[in-house]
Amino acid sequence: MFGCLVAGRLVQTAAQQVAEDKFVFDLPDYENINHVVVFMLGTIPFPEGMGGSVYFSYPDSNGMPVWQLLGFVTNGKPSAIFKISGLKSGEGSQHPFGAMNIVRTPSVAQIGISVELLDSLAQQTPVGNAAVSSVDSFTQFGVSEQVMLGRLFLGEYKFTQKMLDNFYNFASSFAVSQAQMTPSPSEMFIPANVVLKWYENFQRRLAQNPLFWKT
Repeated sequence: MFGCLVAGRLVQTAAQQVAEDKFVFDLPDYENINHVVVFMLGTIPFPEGMGGSVYFSYPDSNGMPVWQLLGFVTNGKPSAIFKISGLKSGEGSQHPFGAMNIVRTPSVAQIGISVELLDSLAQQTPVGNAAVSSVDSFTQFGVSEQVMLGRLFLGEYKFTQKMLDNFYNFASSFAVSQAQMTPSPSEMFIPANVVLKWYENFQRRLAQNPLFWKT
């Protein structure tokens, strides 16, 4: 269901399932990892109304795991790049992996994915310096890895374009001339040319940077 990619390493697609709705990837030699990509394989979608919270865990000085929330993946956002180089110290956050029987090894960190309700994910706050929203992050990876990442984000681009077109077509279907309008003092109206201008600006920015909407 999930995959994990670190620059210079083989793609991991065989997550350790530690519970019905919990999955874990091992990250050996984590001190030398700057970025990690977590993505859905496209074989099994999340159930309706569900998504996945993504956590990073590293051992503290006593060998105990410290979990930090990185962000989320969903059917609408099936992949994400996270910067973990600045997260190898500090305090952990609340997490759903405490009661899990997870095999741990010294010097090995882990990426954990917890399948949860979207409403629950919306109430969670990831650590501030983990999110990566710039295509500049691609330079951390080799050519073959960049190709794979390009395919992942192409899916996000197509979804965003489809959503953009759908909204514009839907809004435009209600367009009427001033002569056709029925006065209604309690309602507000948006001119159709304003929606068109927004649509064209969004398309232009999307063509320049498919990930601009994440910033």
